[in-house]
Amino acid sequence: MALQDDIVGELKRAPALARAWVAPNVTAFLASGQPRVWVLALAIGIGVGLAAIAFREAIAAVQWLWLGTRSEKMLATARSLPWYWILACPVVGGVVVGQILRLISTRRTGGVADVIEARTKSGRQLGLRDGLLSALATAISLRAGASAGREGPVVHLGATLATALAHWQRLPGWASRTLLGAGVASAVSASFNAPIAGVLFAHEVILGHYAPRAFAPIVIASTGGAIASRLWFGEAAAFAVPRYQLTSYWEFPAFALLGLTCGLVAIAFQFALVGSDYMLRKVTMPLWLMPVAGGAVVGAIAVFFPEIIGVGYDATDLALWNRLPLSLMLALIVVKAAATAITLASRFGGGVFSPSLYLGAMTGGAFGLIAGPVFPDMASSEGLYAILGMGAVAGAVLGGPVSTTVIVFELTGGYTLSIALLMTVAIAHAATQAIHGHSYFHWQLAMRGLFVQDGSHRTLARDRTVADFLDPLQPGEDDATPENLRPAALRAGDSLDVALRAFDTSGQGRLPVVDASGTRMIGWASQVRALAFFNKALIDASVEEHR
Repeated sequence: MALQDDIVGELKRAPALARAWVAPNVTAFLASGQPRVWVLALAIGIGVGLAAIAFREAIAAVQWLWLGTRSEKMLATARSLPWYWILACPVVGGVVVGQILRLISTRRTGGVADVIEARTKSGRQLGLRDGLLSALATAISLRAGASAGREGPVVHLGATLATALAHWQRLPGWASRTLLGAGVASAVSASFNAPIAGVLFAHEVILGHYAPRAFAPIVIASTGGAIASRLWFGEAAAFAVPRYQLTSYWEFPAFALLGLTCGLVAIAFQFALVGSDYMLRKVTMPLWLMPVAGGAVVGAIAVFFPEIIGVGYDATDLALWNRLPLSLMLALIVVKAAATAITLASRFGGGVFSPSLYLGAMTGGAFGLIAGPVFPDMASSEGLYAILGMGAVAGAVLGGPVSTTVIVFELTGGYTLSIALLMTVAIAHAATQAIHGHSYFHWQLAMRGLFVQDGSHRTLARDRTVADFLDPLQPGEDDATPENLRPAALRAGDSLDVALRAFDTSGQGRLPVVDASGTRMIGWASQVRALAFFNKALIDASVEEHR
């Protein structure tokens, strides 16, 4: 009887205990504003999905004016054109792109590196006008024959629309960054019909973390983008490939060697990209003329190798179906890398993901043709090696091995090669990090003085400024800089890193802050406040990455 009374008593107390357990969680969830972020993420997902559709249709419209076809697989049509038409179209496209560049504040089209920079510098908003102009320049570039991909500009466009909405809604920093990731996820999902990869790419490459609070909004946005894209373009994968199977597990040493080979190709490709950009910066030439000159060079290459035109999906598809000879694949590795480097260095719009897939498919296909005869009874098809190469080179260039692996799965519709693909991608990524130390996007950021790979503490120290923690002069306080502190005076725009070094060098715990001209004192900077500000920023970053 006593036991029965205890059970009844516990049952009566259960609702109160449940409320005591659940109520604080629900209250905290509502107070954080997450439901609002979810709704905005859905709006962003659908809106960016529609923008990605419009972007692809704009590319197709420009291409129709040139080739008379709207299909991304335009190689057969290009081969039938006279050589002078192939040569002239990139030049004409360069003329138009050059005029658009003059209207963009940064004088270049936007890409993934700009999105990462905006996430790192929380206060930096991606300009809506620049984003739309970048998308227009890229649409003209790609279908005028420029050798590049469409993923970078569409990611930039999605992030631009997302940050515009977040800025309009006056959201806190974590919510703005989450919605930026949501815009990226929807853009990748809608552009490539790859919703899972969109989620992973946003977390792995853009945000740099997998915080639970950011996961649901990003999934919602990616789903919205995928649904919009599939309603318009259908559900077919970008590449229709045969159902390849592994012939033998004894092939894995060959897959490892392929991963190392792809890593070397990825490194060479990145050096070509950055090297050509560096060289063209030294050429004295008007901005509007750069894409014209670049178009002439790319057009001249395309006369002999029309396979390098545009995103190159049709040539990639041929490699996946074992329809390209070894000599041509080896040649295309070189000329595609060169054409893409020239395209981007000459300020055409475009990204590096599709060219990375292209180079990977050619590398893998060529590797399979060379390695297959060595062990004919154990070797799989060269088409299988082409799929593995796609993921390996792209993962190494983008610095997102997990998301790239899933993108290849979703682009090809094949999941049976998971073990081999994961290992090949991992080895290529590891080789690139060991030899090179950067992904292409991090290299771009490093050239701007932003070293994201060093960790959030280094980024915060460089990104935050004295203006964030200075004490302004009080009314009636003398605005003259004390003589004994004048050499160590700080400016409001100095970074936190510079300020901490100044405190350490001067031995002072309080330094004057002067205006940009250095003639008038505007406030005081305290070492204690600087350290407290730095600690709070580190704590906030850690909380955001784990909550």
